[in-house]
Amino acid sequence: MPLRTLIVLLIRTLFLGRHRLALENLALRQQLAVLKRQVPHPRATDADRRFWIVMRALLEGWRDCLHAFRPETVIRWHRQGWRWHWARRSHGLNVCKQGRPTIGWKLYHLIRRLQRENATWGAARITSELRVLGHSVGQTTVARYMRRGPYPRRSQGWTTFIRNHLKTTAACDFFTVPTVTFRNLFVFVVLSHDRRLIRHVAVTDYPSVHWTTRQIELAFPEGGRPSHLVRDRDKAYGKAFLQQLQTLAIEDAVISRRQPWQNAYCERVIGTLRRECTDHLIPLSERQLLSCIQEYVAYYNRQRCHLSLERNAPIPRSRERRPAAEVQGTPVLGGLHHVYRAVA
Repeated sequence: MPLRTLIVLLIRTLFLGRHRLALENLALRQQLAVLKRQVPHPRATDADRRFWIVMRALLEGWRDCLHAFRPETVIRWHRQGWRWHWARRSHGLNVCKQGRPTIGWKLYHLIRRLQRENATWGAARITSELRVLGHSVGQTTVARYMRRGPYPRRSQGWTTFIRNHLKTTAACDFFTVPTVTFRNLFVFVVLSHDRRLIRHVAVTDYPSVHWTTRQIELAFPEGGRPSHLVRDRDKAYGKAFLQQLQTLAIEDAVISRRQPWQNAYCERVIGTLRRECTDHLIPLSERQLLSCIQEYVAYYNRQRCHLSLERNAPIPRSRERRPAAEVQGTPVLGGLHHVYRAVA
């Protein structure tokens, strides 16, 4: 029932006689009983709440007139209205916004990004960086939205360490290739981490300590020696090999046991040599295998493009200024790969 109609009925009751008022009251109660059987729990609107709050203040026996709702419900409405009134006066229009203001999802992802990309940064350092970037946010708020873990990492990872030492680090490793006579030949690979450049390859049927020592000497002549050499714990790296590294002023960096991922760059190059070269041939002898691998290594260093090297070769190729009208291809390894160049 609208509030205006209820007010009109209230004014009429002030001027009607008692008998007529009793009859109308009885008729209203009967209709209310019928409605209550159809709708056990009617929903009250804001106008209904305001009406009964006013009736509670003006009418002494308001509990006897109340049938649609419980008296406790009206009292709860009154208390909620009282709290809403003083909250509005205290906070203005921001009644529902209590506590600290929330941050946007962009700032949330920025906090997580700064924490992920900078392992040694805490909440204070991230807060300072955000303020320089124009975000006014408190340190406790930043600490609240930072990722929490049981063991927070406060040092650089292995990937960061490798990237910081790319120009001064090399790696070496062995892999085997079966021959026609089911004999395994060992291929020794030395890789420079800076441009993924294969510095040296050699083939033998038995990798002794003296042979490995000689190959590491041939891999690093007078110029361009690295500061660190990453290797595994193979028995081919014996005492003479370590003495040769000391003579060349190269620090030995031995990976952990059964952890080939610590020599990831060299393992990746060995996988490339297998997929693109040795898996497509069955060598007859040590000399033939060495010739094929050297031909592929020359192609790998000067022509093969790498995603990690801005889609260029380890020894960078010059880019054409204009799209080539004609392209000429030169086969490598009998047509297994091709080298392309623009024809003027």
